[in-house]
Amino acid sequence: MNNPNAISWRLFKENLVQHSHLALQFQYAEGKWVKPSYHITEIKQALITSVDCGGVVNSWTEIVIQLWEPEQEKEGPAMKASKALSIIDLVEKALKLDEAAEVKIEFGNSKFETRQMYPGELLTVGEDLIVNLRPDAVQCKAIGRGGSCGTEADGEACCATPAEHPKPEIQNLAAAGCCTPGSGCC
Repeated sequence: MNNPNAISWRLFKENLVQHSHLALQFQYAEGKWVKPSYHITEIKQALITSVDCGGVVNSWTEIVIQLWEPEQEKEGPAMKASKALSIIDLVEKALKLDEAAEVKIEFGNSKFETRQMYPGELLTVGEDLIVNLRPDAVQCKAIGRGGSCGTEADGEACCATPAEHPKPEIQNLAAAGCCTPGSGCC
């Protein structure tokens, strides 16, 4: 989809491999962390096909990693990136995942409504690999392409910058001799 917030599945996995010995932590908002007892409940691959407001067909693939916090919290650190990789290996034995797909993390708890977010920064801090999650944003693909996204009843583009209308040329009719007092032209 050419989303600047997206990271590819290949790059996400490479980060996990590179830091497989670190605890994998997720921050879903400033100072808000997925509890270390979280589980990766499923990994979904979704082919998205849409028609945007400019009438253009778009398609892309998303891989969604779903995180769940169990009610009964267990003590201890978050899972290691190596554990996440073992879950990914299990999934990839059953389903070939597109390496170019955009990665999203799906998460919610009693204080945060479930939503899909992009992995933003991946930081190593001490013994942790921290994935800072960023919200998805609505975008107009037509304007992003520099085009128009369709028209309204008057023919104007509905959300693109209005086209320049040519200024009418002003003529001095009196100088042209066609309109004089008493000639009946006006």
